[in-house]
Amino acid sequence: MSDVRHEIDGRLTGIECEYSVRVLFSVESGSRAWGFASPNSDYDVRFVYVHPLDHYLRLDKQRDVIEQMSTNHVFDLSGWDLPKLLALLHSSNPTIFEWDASPICYRTTEFWKTIRKLLPAYFSPKKAAFHYLNTATSNEKAYLRADQVKLKKYFYALRPLLACRWVLERGTPPPMPFVDLADALFPPTLRPVLNDLLTVKTQAYELGLGKRIPELDSYIQEALAELSDQADALPINATPGWEPLNGLFRATVS
Repeated sequence: MSDVRHEIDGRLTGIECEYSVRVLFSVESGSRAWGFASPNSDYDVRFVYVHPLDHYLRLDKQRDVIEQMSTNHVFDLSGWDLPKLLALLHSSNPTIFEWDASPICYRTTEFWKTIRKLLPAYFSPKKAAFHYLNTATSNEKAYLRADQVKLKKYFYALRPLLACRWVLERGTPPPMPFVDLADALFPPTLRPVLNDLLTVKTQAYELGLGKRIPELDSYIQEALAELSDQADALPINATPGWEPLNGLFRATVS
């Protein structure tokens, strides 16, 4: 992992030089952070960056994301400009809470310590619950209805369902590792089926097509109906508004 971290750090430094930005925070997202990566899974590196002050003192709108894919498709880097991050935090975008919960951090700064203190006040259980519920619904419809399915897609329905359940039961952002969610919330009677699939997923270079798994299909269908009703019942909570985020933006770019 040290060689990989060195490679990723070099790529982040290259981005800083190429775009004249400063990387404030960077983590792993996707299957490696979720804990069910295959041996050949790529690295989904996500980061937050900031330009010098002059960049923001202009009338013509500038691109607020940086994306870079390595030629061998092993390293997928994608970053958000600071104003984009803060605007999405204002709307309680669940991705920001996911990044903060990632067990694999490549870079951090004092800026992110400040963000971390603000996160609880901007977390909306209702928005998070529906985000995960919609993700699970989309993946189930797209990948798990044929006679033969891509078996790895079970994880892309199960993880958001468990994350949704976590939000509904605990009112906090869910942990990122899949096993933490499963240990806390997945039915023990179905755990052997899940463990077998997880073992194959993490050891095989490509978990291909296979017959549907009735036990997991039933769980997913029942959970979708149950959690939808619970998410509907959640109230919309108030947040501190723009001023703390405006203040953080001014302090970071000045």
